[in-house]
This record gives sequence, C-alpha cells and structure tokens, in this order.
Amino acid sequence: MIQTVFTPGRTELAGNHTDHQNGRILAGAIDRGITARFEANGEKLVRLKMKTLGETEVRCDQLQPRTAEFGTPASLARGMLAAFSELGLAVGGFDAEIDSSLPIGAGLSSSAAFSVTLGRILSLLYNDGKVDPVVIARAAQQAENRFFGKPCGLMSQLTCSLGRTIYVDFKTGVIEPVDVDFDAMGLTLCLTDTGGSHAGLDTSYARIPADMVYIANLFDKGVLADVDPEEFRSRGWDPANRPVRRAMHFFDENERVPKLRDALREKDTEAVLRLMNESGRSSEALLNNIVTSATGDTKLEQGLELSRKLLEGRGAWRVHGGGFAGCVQALMPTAFFPEYKREMEKSFGADKCMRIRLL
Repeated sequence: MIQTVFTPGRTELAGNHTDHQNGRILAGAIDRGITARFEANGEKLVRLKMKTLGETEVRCDQLQPRTAEFGTPASLARGMLAAFSELGLAVGGFDAEIDSSLPIGAGLSSSAAFSVTLGRILSLLYNDGKVDPVVIARAAQQAENRFFGKPCGLMSQLTCSLGRTIYVDFKTGVIEPVDVDFDAMGLTLCLTDTGGSHAGLDTSYARIPADMVYIANLFDKGVLADVDPEEFRSRGWDPANRPVRRAMHFFDENERVPKLRDALREKDTEAVLRLMNESGRSSEALLNNIVTSATGDTKLEQGLELSRKLLEGRGAWRVHGGGFAGCVQALMPTAFFPEYKREMEKSFGADKCMRIRLL
C-alpha cells in the first residue's frame, strides 16, 4: 500500500551557530518541504526516485560510512538505516518517490528534511509509526554528521521533525512550542536565495564550531554553553582575534534568543524587528559568516547590503542559517513586501524571493 508523508523545511529565527555549542535556538517549520510517496518492497534495498537528484539505491545490510558518498542522498539513506539499527529499531527495504519544494543549498535544511523524511518512512513501515520525533531528529543529525560529512548541530533536524516553531535550550533540554502569527502582526517573512554556491565551504563551516570550542577549552569546558558568560567577558580579550569574536557572538546571541521568543509571544513588533536586526549585525560583525576567502563569492553580502538599503528603518534582515552563501532572511510590513521582492529579484533572478509562512 502506497503511503504519503510531508516533512517541512525550516527557517532559523534566532540562534545563529549556537546549537553546536549546546546553546539556545528559535526556529520554525515552514510551508515548503519534502513530500514522499512510499511502500515496502520486501527486499533489503531502499530505492529512491527524486525529481531533481535522480535515482539511488542503498542496501539495508551495508551500513558503514562511505567517504565517496559524502554530500549525496545515498549517504543520508545509509546513515538513517544505520542510526535506526544502532538504536535497536527495525529497518527494511522500501521504494519511495520524493519531491521537494526546498531549493538545494539555500539554507532551508533540505538535507535535514530529507533525512527526517526517511526516518518517518522507517517509523511508519517497520516500527508502527511510534518512533518519537526527537529520536528521528537525533538519528538524522547522526546521518548528516557521520555519513553526509556535515558537522551540524541538531536545530534543523529537530525543527523539521517536530514540524512547528520551537524554542530549544540544548543545555537544559528544554523544548517549547512558540505560536507565531506574522500575518496578525501585519508582517511578512521571506527568504531570498542569492545564488551563492556552498561548494567548497565545508572547512569554513567547520571552523566556526572549532573556534568556539577553542575558547571553551581555555575555560576547561567542552562547549561555550558551559562557560560563564560574565567570566568570559571579564577577560581582556583582543577583539581582533577571530575565535574571540565568534565567542562574543555566541554569548550575545544566546541571551538574545529567549528575548525574541518572548517578543513573538507578546506580538511586540518593534522588539521583534530590533532583535532580528541585532542578530543579523552580530553574525556579520562578530561571527563573520558572510564572505569566505575559500570562494570569494560575495552574493550573500550583496543581498544583505541591498536589504539594508530597502529595509533600514522599516524592517529586519539577516543572514539565514550557516552563512557564507545562501539566503537573506527578511521581515517587513506586509504592504512593503511587493516592492522588496521586486527589487531583490532584479538582482538575484525571478522567483528567488520567497514568502514563507510558519506552520
């Protein structure tokens, strides 16, 4: 019997590069995502047919990471099968046709949504649909870390799996739903895919958590969430030092996340726009995840500068997700959105500015 499952992508509202340090995040599942039609095939073989990425097959009994597969759908399928097996959950073969409305590489967590989709399929077909969404999210993170070659935190997988806007404190384990209604606030949230390539950026991404862990180690801690913010701030740091700046961003951003959560709950438009802009400026000035010397690609920087010209004094704009390439996130009065979209698409192409709604 053919079944269908939909997994949303996600947008990060605050908590830029805080999850891998056991910090706080605020992220929302969106109305774009991955749809899969699937059925068990009675074989030890997973067959995937994808409209944009072609076809791939993975055996259910060949579950070691393969470096030659890094960055491919096959690696995520193998990784999810391995993670479920290691947890003592049942696995088996299936055929799936997968369609996605998430632009690949645009920062909408297409890889996380894909992994979670596979986890949901395995849950429905072989585990009576009873695998907890958090367990699926952690399996998806393991698949991305070990098999896909992406040293990511848990934010994207958790948001895609839970399918709504959430506030998470990874240090305490707190996960809270947050009701967000931008329409009621007279605001529109959108993402502009600037077209910058993520190719060759693995080292740039990995250097951010490495820099933060370096600072944490100076306090004999493993991650920055375990460092006392005031003790960190009391040191005479050189702000020209990149790891120091990135740690400064972490502590400021970690304190900003619950403030934005509360402002959204209270529908305080002024505070929401101010805090989102503070997050964006911190990412640019301290986290430094806008331009990388690895590629010299400046499309994201151009998108942020154009957004500043269009939205300063009326809206908010920030780098979305990992950075260095990908999307500009913007929040503005709904009446201004058509003009913003028109101007952004003059620079980045038709249909590159996407209005998104939170689930």
